[in-house]
Amino acid sequence: MKLELLRNGIHHPVLLVLLLASAGVSPASGAGGRWDVLQRSIGVSAMHMQLLHNDRVIIFDRTDFGQSNLSLPDGRCRHNPQERVLPVDCTAHSAEYDVASNTFRPLFVFTDTWCSSGTVAPDGTLVQTGGWNDGYRNVRQMPACAWDDDATCDWDETQDALAANRWYATNQILPDGRAFIVGGRRQFNYEFYPKADPSDTSVISLPFLIQTKDPEENNLYPFVHLNIDGNLFIFAKNRAILLDYKKNKIVRTYPVLAGGDPRNYPSSGSSVLLPLKSSPTEAEVLVCGGAPAGSYNSTKDGTYVSALVTCGRIKITDPTPSWVIETMPSPRVMGDMILLPNGADVVIINGAMDGTAGWEAANTPAYAPLIYRPDHSPGDRFEEQSSTDIARMYHSSAVLLRDGRLLVGGSNPHVYYNFSNVQYPTELSLEAYSPAYLDTSNDALRPTIVDPSPTGTPVSVTYGAPLTLRFAVPAASTRVRPVAGVVSVTMVAPSFTTHSFAMNQRLLFLDVVKTAALALDGTYQASVLMPATAALAPPGYYMVFVVNGNIPSEGIWVHIQ
Repeated sequence: MKLELLRNGIHHPVLLVLLLASAGVSPASGAGGRWDVLQRSIGVSAMHMQLLHNDRVIIFDRTDFGQSNLSLPDGRCRHNPQERVLPVDCTAHSAEYDVASNTFRPLFVFTDTWCSSGTVAPDGTLVQTGGWNDGYRNVRQMPACAWDDDATCDWDETQDALAANRWYATNQILPDGRAFIVGGRRQFNYEFYPKADPSDTSVISLPFLIQTKDPEENNLYPFVHLNIDGNLFIFAKNRAILLDYKKNKIVRTYPVLAGGDPRNYPSSGSSVLLPLKSSPTEAEVLVCGGAPAGSYNSTKDGTYVSALVTCGRIKITDPTPSWVIETMPSPRVMGDMILLPNGADVVIINGAMDGTAGWEAANTPAYAPLIYRPDHSPGDRFEEQSSTDIARMYHSSAVLLRDGRLLVGGSNPHVYYNFSNVQYPTELSLEAYSPAYLDTSNDALRPTIVDPSPTGTPVSVTYGAPLTLRFAVPAASTRVRPVAGVVSVTMVAPSFTTHSFAMNQRLLFLDVVKTAALALDGTYQASVLMPATAALAPPGYYMVFVVNGNIPSEGIWVHIQ
């Protein structure tokens, strides 16, 4: 028997009201989430991380510090006369982590990837750009390897593929699938990759980056977000512009973030484009944390200034936008901001409570993540979560996994790998942070997508096309008493995370056009519409989740183009 539960055409994240029957089951807090150590050491510190659509995470550090703790296979060594520290190196500086099996393998990078950037191309290949020394202008590509191709699947590197040195730059995927690459040390310009003409060595000047440069260079790793109109929101130091990159024209200048203190590297705050409602007409950006002006230079004499405790939130689509200032429960610098798949929470994780980014430049780790709930009332948006006991400071990172956990790794505040006689040793471990929605007390209300299969081949979809999802909710089959649950569908772009910024991160609520209960056993079907344009969702691989209340399912992979 089919029971129609929703009228068509609702354009709101509250998409479907299910009459879930349960034995007194209600959503639980999960006591602030849970931490689990997955690997005590993968041999490489996770300065950069990217999840690919094969559910493997590509991790890499830098090459210029000497040996890592992970050997290359089969006696292989890197012979690089340009390497500053160890021209012959038989250890790996990159690894591939398999989420399902909790295993890892070494990968081979040839030139230095220190403080670089990346995007995932529409075909699912990680495109990593820049680095230091012999890697300044290089592009490295890492495909989503098949399970039976591990012996030969590895990084492929192109020398001097970029027009300028890109060290501390930022990447953003564009609606046409190219990467927009902006900034870096002493680079006040941008370029695109791939290039229509590989011999093109031109860059496009961006004076905004000159205007935001200060003696500490607090405009590195600028925060870049693709607006819903296809233009680029670019934040550097304490202010932002909206750039029409096709015409190299600034179409909007935003006010200085109140207080004027720097928010970008090395005074590293973080930023996210907040979840986009279905068929969005507006977009908001959140910037949190950072360090007062002068903090970086103060660390050189052992003075660690308390980090910023404020966030700024701005509606970037408003004709007369203004910043709204909010206060976190504690100060934070070098935090990572990750959108959670329920669309209701942003997690702020990793970092320190004083100092800045840089070698030996912070003294007090921020062990407890914060949850920010953008749809709550001001003053009721932040909640502190359970603490880890591992310091994740400079050069740490975090990415969202398809099962709803966060993979957390890295932290190396030292010039070299240092494991003894220091307050915060180099971290080679991987942890998983499980937000409260993964607590077992929420299992009865957790949706499970049964078709398409979460472990199957990614589903190919096109812009504006429908996708049918069949899912089950355990509590709906017990038929003891009705409980109202609100179900929505979200679509999340996995991020390239490094240096407190999750590049290319994006979450959209999808339009649900038809839903039905397939039976009285708790099985439902929903038809959703994919985003209408590539300005809303650039081509590539995304995770799609069914969310019951604030409890997400495990995601499925979709490929939109």
